[in-house]
Amino acid sequence: MTYTTLRLEHVGPVATITLARPAVHNAFNEALIADLTECIGVVTADEDCRVVVLAGAGASFCAGADLDWMQRVALYTAEENLADARAAQRMLAAIHECPKATIARVQGTAIGGGVGLVAACDIAVASSAARFALSEVRLGLVPSLIGPYVIEKVGAGQARRLFVSGERIGAEEALRIGLVHVVTAPSELDEAGALTAQAYLDDEFVGPDYALVLRDARTRAAQSRLLVALLDGALVGTVTFAVGGTPYAERSAEGEAEIRMLGTAP
Repeated sequence: MTYTTLRLEHVGPVATITLARPAVHNAFNEALIADLTECIGVVTADEDCRVVVLAGAGASFCAGADLDWMQRVALYTAEENLADARAAQRMLAAIHECPKATIARVQGTAIGGGVGLVAACDIAVASSAARFALSEVRLGLVPSLIGPYVIEKVGAGQARRLFVSGERIGAEEALRIGLVHVVTAPSELDEAGALTAQAYLDDEFVGPDYALVLRDARTRAAQSRLLVALLDGALVGTVTFAVGGTPYAERSAEGEAEIRMLGTAP
């Protein structure tokens, strides 16, 4: 199967999905959202696949939402907006509910939705050079779609800190709060990722009931109801991107400057 925004590679029972939009720091738009959702479905159905690694091409892991896409979304109707938000939610849910062990390989910066991708995975292995930020607040936005995944991973207290401050944190701080689980030197990231994947290939550890152990149906159903409630409620209005009365579509220069400040664009 061919994708336009990512690559899917198999080495034995390990599937690696690489976000392949390095020119825009692997920021996601509607095409990447559709590709990643479909690709997760493919590896989920693959009985030979036992571990899924999510990676990013180039210097950054994922810079969150693509600015051009956000400008288009700002002009959508309420119905189009809701449909777009639900598509992004399905992408995150597909990762979070994947019955394989999912590992985020974070070599560089993860911003906004990029942090959401990391949080949706079971395990995250990061380079010591990686940086993380939930910078939506600096643009007047709420990290609503990724919120449940970040809260689940780091806890409500740390999530509120990151949501409100928009601060950048390094890999060691991400490790301390539980967003990532392994931090290694940049030159050793691939080795660390391979060792982490191998732990989930041990037949004594990963048995035929692995998916049932990690994916309790009642827990997933409860979270799905929460996500739908968020999408159907007031928070979905944040994706219309009005900041101080100024639509986001008119603030692209400021948004671009913010992304540069966070170190995700040259």
